[in-house]
Amino acid sequence: MTQTILITGASSGIGKETAKLFAARGWNVVATMRSPEKEEDLTGQDNILVTRLDVTDAASIGAATTAGIEKFGKIDVLLNNAGYGAYGPLEAFPMDRIRRQFDTNVIGLIETTKAILPHMRTNRSGTIVNISSIGGQMTFPLGALYHGTKFAVEGISEALHYELEAAGIKVKIIEPGMIATDFGGRSFDFVNDEEMAEYQPVVQALFGAWGSEEMASRASAPSVVAEVIWASVTDGTNTLRYRAGEDAVELLNNRKALDDETFISGLKSQLGL
Repeated sequence: MTQTILITGASSGIGKETAKLFAARGWNVVATMRSPEKEEDLTGQDNILVTRLDVTDAASIGAATTAGIEKFGKIDVLLNNAGYGAYGPLEAFPMDRIRRQFDTNVIGLIETTKAILPHMRTNRSGTIVNISSIGGQMTFPLGALYHGTKFAVEGISEALHYELEAAGIKVKIIEPGMIATDFGGRSFDFVNDEEMAEYQPVVQALFGAWGSEEMASRASAPSVVAEVIWASVTDGTNTLRYRAGEDAVELLNNRKALDDETFISGLKSQLGL
């Protein structure tokens, strides 16, 4: 029987590339997004269902899950990909935007997972793949909110790895490094208050480093992450964490090998802080 993957945030970047890859390799794909009426690349294929899912809208999560099961009979893999990054001095962020970051990256992931678990538990099989980041194991300045959500994703996923094993369900974490997506565009929420003078050198240093040619050259294409997701789903192992991108391997190896002071001092030096 052909297997089926449900993907959140499939309108662009990692989500769209993963949808294309799995469909091309013979899987059924439930490609979900907030505005499916705007989608063109994924429509018109028999093995792809494009439908609405907003991870902050519980009704849409239930409807998309039901539609996927009705269309293809079974959902074998859930890819929790939808999310964005909120960066800036914590003091400058209004509470509604703080809540939105956690509602999208953490609560939305939990709610989507809860919606699919009864189906997978009944089938005694399935795989939950959660997109984390190198930012779930290390941090950059000004990322208290984003890194807070990705550290949460790591903890949630690792605990579920134990919890769901008895039900025949696997959990996988994908940790991309810098990826050439629209993370710096519509998937990026930056807040700053220039009157908070103490934070401005950090703001300037971080964006100077992120905008450098060196950083751009290290960014991997979304297809690199899609291939890692494919491997995580099809390798037949209980491996929990998968790194995506050469920079992810390098940075996370260093983070694991070095003590806090050495690693943080090195990162500050690279950023010019």
